[in-house]
Amino acid sequence: MDQRRRSFLKMSSAATMSLAGCMNAEPGKSDEAAANANASTSTSNVCARTTVESGDEFDYVVVGSGAGGGPLAANLAEAGYRVLVLEAGSDKENDNYRVPAFHPLSTEDRDYRWDFFVSHYSSASRARRDPKYVTDQGGIWYPRAGTLGGCTAHNAMITILPHDSDWNHIADITGDPSFRAPQMRGYFQRLERCTYVHRPIEGGNAHGHGFDGWLTTSRIDQQIPLPNALGDGQLRRIALSALKETLGERVGDPLGVALRRFDPNDAGFSQQNPEGLFLVPVAIRDGQRNGVRERLREAQSKCAGNLTILTDALATRVVLDASNRATGVEYLHGAHLYAADPGATNGGAQQTKLARARREVILAGGAFNSPQLLKLSGIGPGDELRRFGIDVRVELAGVGENLQDRYEVGVINELQGPLSVLKPATFSAGTGDRAYQEWQRDRQGIYATNGVVLGIIKRSSPDLPDPDLFIFGLPGYFTGYFPGYSKDLAIQKNYFTWAILKAHTSNATGSVKLRSANPRDTPDINFRYFDDGAGGAADLDAVVRGVEFARRVMHRSRAVVRREMKPGDAVQSQSDVRDFVMNETWGHHASCTNKMGAPGDPAAVVDSRFRVFGTTGLRVVDASVFPRIPGFFIVTPVYMISEKASDAILEDARRG
Repeated sequence: MDQRRRSFLKMSSAATMSLAGCMNAEPGKSDEAAANANASTSTSNVCARTTVESGDEFDYVVVGSGAGGGPLAANLAEAGYRVLVLEAGSDKENDNYRVPAFHPLSTEDRDYRWDFFVSHYSSASRARRDPKYVTDQGGIWYPRAGTLGGCTAHNAMITILPHDSDWNHIADITGDPSFRAPQMRGYFQRLERCTYVHRPIEGGNAHGHGFDGWLTTSRIDQQIPLPNALGDGQLRRIALSALKETLGERVGDPLGVALRRFDPNDAGFSQQNPEGLFLVPVAIRDGQRNGVRERLREAQSKCAGNLTILTDALATRVVLDASNRATGVEYLHGAHLYAADPGATNGGAQQTKLARARREVILAGGAFNSPQLLKLSGIGPGDELRRFGIDVRVELAGVGENLQDRYEVGVINELQGPLSVLKPATFSAGTGDRAYQEWQRDRQGIYATNGVVLGIIKRSSPDLPDPDLFIFGLPGYFTGYFPGYSKDLAIQKNYFTWAILKAHTSNATGSVKLRSANPRDTPDINFRYFDDGAGGAADLDAVVRGVEFARRVMHRSRAVVRREMKPGDAVQSQSDVRDFVMNETWGHHASCTNKMGAPGDPAAVVDSRFRVFGTTGLRVVDASVFPRIPGFFIVTPVYMISEKASDAILEDARRG
């Protein structure tokens, strides 16, 4: 039996044992919480009904219910520990959450969204050249989610493993071999329930997928037959052009066979790091979004007395004792408290409450909010904390630094006619929306997908060890995120967008800094794009090559193209393309602001077991801990470290 198989079986056994721990739920509370867990989830769900008294004590207090905090909290509860999750948003739910194709609508749904306005450049004049710049907010809209499940409640559900080199890099800089890629693959197998690859026979799993986890993965051809998805002659022409441009003229297979052949999550492919065209794996189960919300609800129904989820609870400070041990979290309880909430007001003074932690506090607020909370708790760069009158408990220069993101930009073409796959859709869930009726009836059709028709992985330069461009095609007009963008996506049905995503970015000079000592204020966020930060020139060159690739694909498809909308015919020289990219690029995978590193690294914030340096009983488990941004899409590696951190925490608990 190979090492990967042994690792998977060991983890599966551990997961089964942890479920047995649910029998240790606290007496007297199980029946009530279990009844809550079985209640209807049509509007407001079970988790908001739990009340917590100030001073209540738990084994673990987890701040944030997203990709990092949610699975971890579920694992700890299933292992028999009392866990409190503090979620600043609500748990309201409607079809903007459930319908996969409505993910753009979910990012602008007032029940889910948090609005951050960020700087792409230090120069205000340079920043204003972006058409998405919002003058009265002084920045670019950066959608986040303040709701149960965090940003997993509004993301595009794309589920793709990072490169092996991303994990091996962490192992190298920390000296911790448990971060090696084969070991990390085991965590992916533990969390995935793959439905688009056949379950292996006993004794072998060459593909490296998981089949019994909490996250169901599927592909577009399971929700809408591929001949229908690509039945439109225009889409088929574009897909064939993309296949030829990716492989040269070496196209021997029919289009459908070629698209299904390349699986970016296949263990063999991840080791070879090939370039190719494929159907994108997504976290969709039976035509509906699935993710952290479902994971938490499942754990709560099994272990009702162990898992308490308090929504509308804004964490304001980690409480440290005299030895800098985390003993609890102070929070405000009420709706719309954080300034990023579109319903937030300046009024409504709240009483500070305290949740005590017998064992540990785990921060999982994400790349913006976890460093903010650390700083508000006296952990961070001393000069910055003193400037706002915050007592310095642990001076860590790296808190809020090293902010990274991926660059994305769109190449948009107007086609000769409407795309037939979009004909039944109005993206309004109204009575005349035939695509919505199909989804309601049998969870099939275009609304049972995330809208991405196909993806391409390629290198921007042949000498790169790993492919760094993810180029995905979607029917629609997508120029990035700005208030009202979700309506623009569906205005016309004769547009096609290639979104170019640049991974493994070199620029690590962004920052998240306090605006004030008020925990209700959003922080000051500056990504320092391209020429504003180190390594930006190489990143810019890579994105430009991605734009050129997408343009070549559409040139092959010129019979179905009426005109190029973005960059547009006036943008032809490489200098013009570079300027276009600098003006219009966006991102939405913020990470790396509490970087992991060895104890001697002056910029590191956490060690390889997610423990905050200079403290005890305090960890960070979210996208902020990566030393450099991993892979193409951030959510899958965050899920994986959440599972890994669960093991680390449980190991430490067993040691006493």
